[in-house]
Amino acid sequence: MSTLSTTLIDLPLFPLHTVLFPGGWLPLKVFEARYLDMCRACLRDDAPFGVCLLKSGPEVAQDGAVSVPETIGCMARITECDTGEFGMLYLQAVGTQRFELLSYRVEANGLLVGIAEPLPDDIPLEGEQALAQFGSCAEVLERIIEALKKSEPDKMPFIEPFRLDDPSWVSNRLAELLPLDLRARQKLMEFPDVGARIDAVHHVLDRHGWL
Repeated sequence: MSTLSTTLIDLPLFPLHTVLFPGGWLPLKVFEARYLDMCRACLRDDAPFGVCLLKSGPEVAQDGAVSVPETIGCMARITECDTGEFGMLYLQAVGTQRFELLSYRVEANGLLVGIAEPLPDDIPLEGEQALAQFGSCAEVLERIIEALKKSEPDKMPFIEPFRLDDPSWVSNRLAELLPLDLRARQKLMEFPDVGARIDAVHHVLDRHGWL
């Protein structure tokens, strides 16, 4: 279980055209000054930043354009950092805990900083049907992992350990992989009940004939 505080926090934001889930892997190439400064501060202070799906606006700064993030996002911690040409940073980050964005401001350098409330862990999975659905989903994910190990081990999109006995981990990893539009993926990430996420993922797998 997560031990992160539920106290309101000041959280630098990185709005992206992607949905980050807890336990998810996020490679980033950082070149804008506002995000270079943010990442260096996070590394220095061993602090997280917040990843939000862009509701509207650009990822890269444009004159007069305003980036509007979704209000539910996921905190990320940098696990690896390399410096590239022209001062760029190549990062590996991992999703940790979901948060709700209560408000945000734009700093002088264009960085969005939010007042965020960390959200609790998923409500545990209960009920025979939910457990049966989870078992089916875990089997599908295990097949995917084994196939990737054999065919493209260097392109594994997940971070070990592979927690195939954890409903939250399984549902989050499948939600990352399934052919969904970003809004549908965002909705899955927002579910506070892992049973609801498992049910939705199971439905998509069944619809595509992957069970």
